[in-house]
Amino acid sequence: MTPSSACGLHQERKKESRKAEALAHGRSGLGKGLLAIPALALIGATDPASAANPNSSFDIYGFAQLDYIQDFKRVAPDWVDTLRPSRIAVPEGEFGTNGQASLSVKQTRFGVKGFMPTGENTSPLFFKFEFDLFGVGVDAGQTTIRLRYAYGEWGQWLAGQTTSLFMDLDIFPNVIDYWGPCGMVFLRNPQIRWTPRNNDEDYFAVAIEKPSNDVDAGNIRTIGEFAEANVQGNQVVPDLTAQYQRRGSWGHVQLAGILRDVGYNVQVAPGAPWQKGSATGWGLDLTGVLNTGIGKDQVLLGVVYGHGIASYMNDGGMDLAPTAAFNPAAPTPTLSAEAVPLTGVSAYYNHWWSPMFSTAVGYAFTEVTNTNFQDAGVFHKGQYASVNVLVYPAQKLFFGIEALWGELQTNNGESGTDYRFQVSVHYDFGAKIL
Repeated sequence: MTPSSACGLHQERKKESRKAEALAHGRSGLGKGLLAIPALALIGATDPASAANPNSSFDIYGFAQLDYIQDFKRVAPDWVDTLRPSRIAVPEGEFGTNGQASLSVKQTRFGVKGFMPTGENTSPLFFKFEFDLFGVGVDAGQTTIRLRYAYGEWGQWLAGQTTSLFMDLDIFPNVIDYWGPCGMVFLRNPQIRWTPRNNDEDYFAVAIEKPSNDVDAGNIRTIGEFAEANVQGNQVVPDLTAQYQRRGSWGHVQLAGILRDVGYNVQVAPGAPWQKGSATGWGLDLTGVLNTGIGKDQVLLGVVYGHGIASYMNDGGMDLAPTAAFNPAAPTPTLSAEAVPLTGVSAYYNHWWSPMFSTAVGYAFTEVTNTNFQDAGVFHKGQYASVNVLVYPAQKLFFGIEALWGELQTNNGESGTDYRFQVSVHYDFGAKIL
């Protein structure tokens, strides 16, 4: 098995999923990933007749990983084990004195996957269940189970939690920081997906996905009648996503899109009736992986733009925020909700010095166009850059060091920076049960 970094494994998981889709359709799909089981081992053959009745397979896989992080400035205490620009202290000292150290096993991962026959002359069922230990949300800062994948796929249909169609997991670089670069779409989302086309040359799929709105109340509580207002997101219909990818020996190029209803509920005062509204969100994500022809080296590029898409981004921004129209003759401004414009860019280069040494280097940013009624201290722009050296002394293990830099700029022009280094040791494990 070819060794890889933790985030290189992210990329191979997507290739493996694509292979599973192709096999379920009776086609050969992509070449094997770093932890993928070869197609012949999974189903015995790749022609439609033999793929109709495959043998069952059940694989256990994962890795144990320790990260030592030395931070020279400061981020929010619940996020010390990764670098997210949106969590950098602004102003400096917001979260305490500079200089923090952390040791974490949160990236450790465990999963099962396999194929199950569904009867004669029918497609096999592919399934995958995977979690790591990186707590988020109400568990932020904790070492606890975090679901990554839980889905099944039969023929052209997939249902469960997997990577959003609005993203391209292959552009995630070979970094060891857990969260990775801002500036790219990154979300594993519950969905129902239809894949009418998937072969060695191209891939096309559409899906409905779980909606989730990051609504910023802005300064509406400064207006008398809204002084006690309660504002929250409101998801009425699922998000619609689509993806087309063109593949070749040179790499691939992908265009993905999203259309969504970004809704909100507002309660002017406790006990008052809820009022609702929404704005249309949309986005386009153009990405590519280019093979340089120099060994396994790759250039990874992505540009995303849209309105109301921040909840799909790897870091930073908000989906919906208030905007105000000021009339000198009126005592208060007229408020409306706006799907916030967002731009994200990421550019990385994966380079292999030899089979034992690799480097990933690059830069990314996420920037929003803040509305005129948002708070001065909210997110405006996040930047991220990193470079590493990883060493693969033997199969199934690697270690390495990574230097990282990030910057957060707020709506009022204030900024804060952070720089750190991370040392990681990673051990793969796995077994084929059937």
